[in-house]
Amino acid sequence: MEYLRTPDDRFQNLADFDFAPNYLNVGAGLRMHYLDEGPPNAHPVLVMHGEPTWCYLYRHMIPSFTQAGHRVVAPDLIGFGRSDKPVAREDYTYQRHLDWMTDCVTQLDLREITLVCQDWGGLIGLRLVAHMPNRFARLVIANTALPTGDHPLGAAF
Repeated sequence: MEYLRTPDDRFQNLADFDFAPNYLNVGAGLRMHYLDEGPPNAHPVLVMHGEPTWCYLYRHMIPSFTQAGHRVVAPDLIGFGRSDKPVAREDYTYQRHLDWMTDCVTQLDLREITLVCQDWGGLIGLRLVAHMPNRFARLVIANTALPTGDHPLGAAF
């Protein structure tokens, strides 16, 4: 799969974003970026962004969660932020996003997860919960849906 990678210098000096980048390989060798803040043994809060943003969306929430004693994992979905961006539009499928995020959760061995999701982060995140329910403990859902396939989501999706 052909992909683009945004140079790291494009992410320097961003307002209120002094977090260390982390990376893992998902799927067929794509690099996924994620933030991992707070106590490493605490129950994680997995924050999932939508389109057209990236984990930068959660920059003001992360300190509140970590101050409350939580670990925060904030991935950039493939195609966004510091994660690799496949070139071909057909490389982006709902199933691939689910597979990439399944790889992320599995590799990081996240358990007792509080999922915070919105927009596409919810479409993918809620499907993750259905796919691996034993890893999730709590949900915070905003501005999203869980498609069943029997009703169109609308032109925006």
